[in-house]
Amino acid sequence: MPPAGIVIPAGGSGSRFGHAQPKQFLELAGLPILVRTCQAFFAVEAVQAVVVAAPADYLHHTADLLHTHLPARHLGKLHITAGGTTRQDSVHAGLLRLPPAIELVLVHDAARPLVDPATILRCLEGAARLGAVIAAVPVKDTLKRVERDGTIMATVDRSHLWQAQTPQAARRHLLEQAFAAAQRTGFVGTDEASLLEAAEIPVRVVAGSECNGKITHPEDLRVAAALAAGEESMKIGHGFDAHRLVSGRPLILGGVSIEYELGLEGHSDADVVAHALADALLGALGAGDIGRHFPDSDPQYKGIDSLLLLGRVYELATQRGFRLGNADITIVCQRPRLAPHLATMAGNLARCCASDPAAVNIKATTTENMGYTGRGEGIAAHAVVLLRSNHGCA
Repeated sequence: MPPAGIVIPAGGSGSRFGHAQPKQFLELAGLPILVRTCQAFFAVEAVQAVVVAAPADYLHHTADLLHTHLPARHLGKLHITAGGTTRQDSVHAGLLRLPPAIELVLVHDAARPLVDPATILRCLEGAARLGAVIAAVPVKDTLKRVERDGTIMATVDRSHLWQAQTPQAARRHLLEQAFAAAQRTGFVGTDEASLLEAAEIPVRVVAGSECNGKITHPEDLRVAAALAAGEESMKIGHGFDAHRLVSGRPLILGGVSIEYELGLEGHSDADVVAHALADALLGALGAGDIGRHFPDSDPQYKGIDSLLLLGRVYELATQRGFRLGNADITIVCQRPRLAPHLATMAGNLARCCASDPAAVNIKATTTENMGYTGRGEGIAAHAVVLLRSNHGCA
């Protein structure tokens, strides 16, 4: 698959929605719509760049929102630019921000947050093979041509009619050619397919999804919330890790460097909190343990930040169609006192799992000087996670 990038035009005001802020910033099942849309594309390995074309007045708000909710490993692929007065202007601005190496370009509505990986891959594979494609579904309802007074004029033959969706995908040079032609002629299209058609570039359809609807009106948000809840299945996992305290090592727990005379011994940074959570995720997935995926015999993991490993484990969960419901973590540590650091730890772990910090609960306890943790010989952590899977639409 050639390297691909996605442009998400999110420059609209959402005036039809009746809210003070643009609809893409409203919450859908606990996450902003725009965040859900971006997550769908970060979960596809071929997508190397995500460009969000946001309203000019909301650039800082968009950046803050995405940096808060997206894991750090994704931020290097994220680009934010000002959108234009029309969708076409916003897509063109986003196209100009894509890195030069990108060969396939996807365009997707910010307000279609329930797009699934299979639809995205069909669009990418179609564009790589055919040049330009769009996701679409056949029209199922009977269509009527109607006079202004409501009188039916005729029944429309729907046998060749499809309802266009996004993503719409094309080889980059074809999309650039279409934009250049539109600038010469003054043509304004309703979507990328219409631009390509106007430039006499063939566009084909690939199968979209009935769940890949666009949120335009308030009732659409209610429907999307019901679909996001979907037929939900759950998986539970438990993780445990312990490391010895030694001199000459930093003490890192939950991604926080804590001042203490001792640190944890290990091949990586020995962050028992991140390791326990990663093992709990792998347990829920039935995918072994952290040692199988990141063996201590492999020099590439020597001293590695365990939050990076946790991010990779969570990416495996998203690829399998799961997201974090919640996590509950207990750190067993006699010394030092950890209470001042727990909120920061929770924020770090939540970012790695693309979740709200409220979904990650961390508590610390002692063993009243009993056992190896009570004697200050080591620190341990337990983690329990609930993974949620949305079938079909999320």
